[in-house]
Amino acid sequence: MMAYRDDGAGGGGQQKNVLGGPLAMCGDNPVTGFYRTGCCHWGPQDIGVHSVCVVMTAEFLAFSKAVGNDLSTPRKEFGFPGLKAGDRWCLCAARWKEAYDSGKAPKVVLTATHAKTLEIAPLAALKAHAVDLN
Repeated sequence: MMAYRDDGAGGGGQQKNVLGGPLAMCGDNPVTGFYRTGCCHWGPQDIGVHSVCVVMTAEFLAFSKAVGNDLSTPRKEFGFPGLKAGDRWCLCAARWKEAYDSGKAPKVVLTATHAKTLEIAPLAALKAHAVDLN
């Protein structure tokens, strides 16, 4: 996977994933990330901390909609195509933690999940939902 080299929008320097390595690409179909670069890089403008690279599930999308964050309905006015199971997306760390606490957390791509996530969700929980651990 490709690492994202931050050119200033996300705080400067090479950004790290939760495992301490370079931050990998999360997804480009649809293009994700707070800065819409395909990476879950973080910067001070991202107050929602869109730092967790997840693989969407139908169960999580239903949960998110039920708690007031409908991610499955397209919003053309925002250029948002709507998400479906299997899509990769940079999710807010607090939403992931809420879903985890409710037993509905989607899978996580650790190499593409920003280290900032660790301020909100514990590494053990993220690892328990990882798709990229051996």
